[in-house]
Amino acid sequence: MVTYSIAIIVVLVVILIISMFKVLREYERAVVFLLGRFYDVKGPGLVIIVPFVQQMVRVDLRTIVLDVPTQDLITRDNVSVHVNAVVYFKVVDPKMAINNVENYLEATSQLSQTTLRSVLGQHELDELLSAREELNRGLQGILDQHTDNWGIKIANVEIKHVDLDDSMVRALARQAEAERSRRAKVIHATGELEASVKLQQAANELNKSPNAIQLRYFQTLTEVANERTSTIVFPLPINLIDKLSADDISEMARIKMQGLDNNKED
Repeated sequence: MVTYSIAIIVVLVVILIISMFKVLREYERAVVFLLGRFYDVKGPGLVIIVPFVQQMVRVDLRTIVLDVPTQDLITRDNVSVHVNAVVYFKVVDPKMAINNVENYLEATSQLSQTTLRSVLGQHELDELLSAREELNRGLQGILDQHTDNWGIKIANVEIKHVDLDDSMVRALARQAEAERSRRAKVIHATGELEASVKLQQAANELNKSPNAIQLRYFQTLTEVANERTSTIVFPLPINLIDKLSADDISEMARIKMQGLDNNKED
């Protein structure tokens, strides 16, 4: 019996000694308490914990990806939307993360949900759809400020989806179609205005040189004569005929006869 008792004691001592040694990975830290009071932050590597006197809490220092559940909110322009996001954060002070908050992961999740509803509810729908980068930075700043006392650093916040009701989707489609129609009309009107300005400039330049007007008429006659037409009605101002010389009239007649011959050959 004595031998068995000694063997049991030896085994218990060995187990106790083995339990004193803890191995922490590179990304882990141990928050050590001595008789219930904070003692030290140890790690990584081999850590010795005195049984029954010291207690250890492991803390992961890697970046944690927190998926924020979908939140129902009403924007400033009274549109009901469903928004979800993802938060990237890490523990930078293990002592504060353990001592200042009961469960830093759950606390960060709840804070992210409430902040998402309160901040995005202050903006209009257009801002939610087009200004996500600015909203992400705003959310990150607010969360980082609140979690600073927990020893947590918010690395990034990303809004994932902004879902709308079917009726709102149809309304936005009609709005986009109306906007495209408006832009098309504005572009067409702008083109007409620019064309009218160019025509006015061309008319002013032609008025400065009557011979230029005659050349334009001759060019038009040449183009029309090459078409497959049997009869050509071409308006010609009387004052332009008065300015034409005999050679000009002969040239016009030659162009006319050339056009008629081309039509007969066709």
